[in-house]
Amino acid sequence: MTHFVDHNKTTHMELQIKNLSKTYANGVKALNDISLAIPVGMFGLLGPNGAGKSSLMRTIATLQEPDAGSITLGNLDVLKEKDAVRKVLGYLPQEFGVYPKISAEVLLDHLAVLKGYSNGKTRKELVHALLNKTNLWDARKKNLGGYSGGMKQRFGIAQALLSNPKLIIVDEPTAGLDPAERNRFLNLLSELGENTVVILSTHIVEDVKELCTNMAIINKGQVLLEGNPLDSIASLSGKIWTKTIQKAELEEYKKTYQVISERMVAGKPQINVFAEFEPDPSFTGVEGDLEDVYFHQISTSETAIAG
Repeated sequence: MTHFVDHNKTTHMELQIKNLSKTYANGVKALNDISLAIPVGMFGLLGPNGAGKSSLMRTIATLQEPDAGSITLGNLDVLKEKDAVRKVLGYLPQEFGVYPKISAEVLLDHLAVLKGYSNGKTRKELVHALLNKTNLWDARKKNLGGYSGGMKQRFGIAQALLSNPKLIIVDEPTAGLDPAERNRFLNLLSELGENTVVILSTHIVEDVKELCTNMAIINKGQVLLEGNPLDSIASLSGKIWTKTIQKAELEEYKKTYQVISERMVAGKPQINVFAEFEPDPSFTGVEGDLEDVYFHQISTSETAIAG
């Protein structure tokens, strides 16, 4: 595969986002002065639905203009050199259409032609290599309409890889996948992250914890936290307390303590509380996890906004 053009402009790859803002016509502030440095590897962008993740992904993918701010990929100015960026970008949106009546092999070949692979032999090698890489070789003759959710997502990656990308953006890729498909898909992504900037935008905390060396949590268009998931978990050490309570007590506890999450266990709410010291002896200290980091950040920011 010697036919890939090496764009020297993009050798030192880091995606730099500075002071990015976007307000929609209806007054919603989707991006509020966002700055992030995203190195090669897997980067998790975590936040609730409506946090601004898709707006950010679409802006990086050259599909929408911000009101202010800058984005660079290596030496490329993403907002000005859109065509050059698109050549090194693999983008898998939340819902991407596939043509149901065509087989994976035929569609991938067709897309390769559109990407400029005119040499038949080279193109065939590339298509076969990508079908193998995404574990779709055995289903290559099958119509895409008969593909499962996970197979469609992997086909989306095969399609994204046609351009030998330096930057891959995947938006909510594991929502709706069964556990085995999710694992297969995430393993594929982590392989790609070895020499590419891969941004995984998701509201599923586990996806980020398992895969990403760096992450950011965003909510209401703002970055709440940026860093390594394990460091972020360590920062909560000794500050997460848990207790099972009666349903009727929940509101009272929320008034008294910083309740960061609640889950039902055997029909009763089990709450996790953030506190520097043991709230009272009825609480038990627990090792925090990334979910606690996430809910702590979100609840703290919601309180600050409300305040």
